[in-house]
Amino acid sequence: MSNLPRVRAPEFPANLEWLNVPRPLTLSDLRGKIVLLDFWTYGCVNCMHVIPDLKRLEAKYPHELVVIGVHTAKFDHEGETENIRRLVQRYELEHPVVNDRHYQIWEAYAVRAWPSFALIDPAGYVVGHHAGERIYGLFDTAIGAMVRTAESQGVLNRTPLELHLERAAAPDSFLRFPGKILADAATNRLFIADSNHHRIVITDLDGLVQGIIGSGECGLKDGSFAAAQFNRPQGLTLADAHTLYIADTENNTIRRADLARQQVVTVAGTGQQDFIRTASGRALELPLNTPWDALYHEGTLYIAMAGQHQLWGYSPTQETLFLLAGTGREALVDGPQLNGCLNQPSGLTTDGQRLYFADAEASAIRSAGLDIGGQLQTLVGTGLFDFGDRDGVGDEVLLQHPLAVVYHDGLIYLADTYNSKIKRLNPATREVTTFLGGERGWQDGVGATAQFDEPGGLTAARGRLYIADSNNHAIRTADLQTGQVKTLDIQPKI
Repeated sequence: MSNLPRVRAPEFPANLEWLNVPRPLTLSDLRGKIVLLDFWTYGCVNCMHVIPDLKRLEAKYPHELVVIGVHTAKFDHEGETENIRRLVQRYELEHPVVNDRHYQIWEAYAVRAWPSFALIDPAGYVVGHHAGERIYGLFDTAIGAMVRTAESQGVLNRTPLELHLERAAAPDSFLRFPGKILADAATNRLFIADSNHHRIVITDLDGLVQGIIGSGECGLKDGSFAAAQFNRPQGLTLADAHTLYIADTENNTIRRADLARQQVVTVAGTGQQDFIRTASGRALELPLNTPWDALYHEGTLYIAMAGQHQLWGYSPTQETLFLLAGTGREALVDGPQLNGCLNQPSGLTTDGQRLYFADAEASAIRSAGLDIGGQLQTLVGTGLFDFGDRDGVGDEVLLQHPLAVVYHDGLIYLADTYNSKIKRLNPATREVTTFLGGERGWQDGVGATAQFDEPGGLTAARGRLYIADSNNHAIRTADLQTGQVKTLDIQPKI
């Protein structure tokens, strides 16, 4: 954290929308408090990484510290207050959040990157800036010293801040922000990452619940299906009829579920998030970094390592991890896989010859070889800040933060997540056309009349596309021939 001259913290503009508080805040309201401004945008995985540190700081200094999330959107979709509200509910944020969609606070504090922070003392002066992750130790030291100084001066205000938490308005539903899904036609099963319930739900392909993996408690615990614990799991893939691999995203691990014995075991990761950009070694000794998707193919488990912009591989027979693609630098660079660059890869699929992946932060769909000697190729997408909603061919195409892909019958179906649409990509011609979705919402229908809200998972079986409609807390199905969309009736066991 760099020291700055003693300057008064710029006041918040009066025309902004706030969440988690009954009315807009001013710095005058917070006099006597230590204030930590967190500049973030909700599609940025690095911004998500700091949330646990922020929660630890809030827990340690509950009456002295006020964290304010300054949401300064990268993507147009992220700038809408209702979308930020859903993210606040999803990540269970309990501090004030302000929508800085026009970069007013960002510019006033001379911010240049996500995530960034500004620390303000009880007298209303900026005492330091910092950019990047791993903030707990740095700010714990600074805040602790500020508390002691303010106490000695008699200026510390420990009156609790009045909050109106958005979680109070969150719907009560069987699924909560479902993420990745996996259909298995051979066994008539659908696996759903019920992410915010920290579990995997198993239904048949018509929605009748067959079982649940996980207790529903957030944690990292192996054992029986009833006792096992996860932390916002995402990617799902089958190695065989009895072996399900799970990307346990916020535990930074890969878990294996034995569907016959109903047991869960951790097979990769230490449970700690870290940056190991030249991965190679024993799987249980290497930390992972936000694994968002997983795909098993011919003896190898491929991992979309969103947190450090790489693709990794896991060998179940050797119990080892290896780097498949990406230097760890966030950029859109093709060429030899180990020299290329990725941008928060979040979805994986294959045609048996190549991997295809949703490179979310670059709004791109790309491909890679199945071994480390392959080549990275971009099918659609041109850069980190090039996004929109436009069909076409190759570089004409604009997407907005796609999170999921599935290969089926010569085409790649993709969840164009922030556009709330499902699109089709021909990998041979690089042509993209919208298949489903129009306005954002929740409505069944055909083609463009159907509505979704940030779909984040796709899978296909028996002539149907299954869609995890994340912000609607629902699973939708679409007939691949007619485009008829229906909401799957999830029928819990009684």
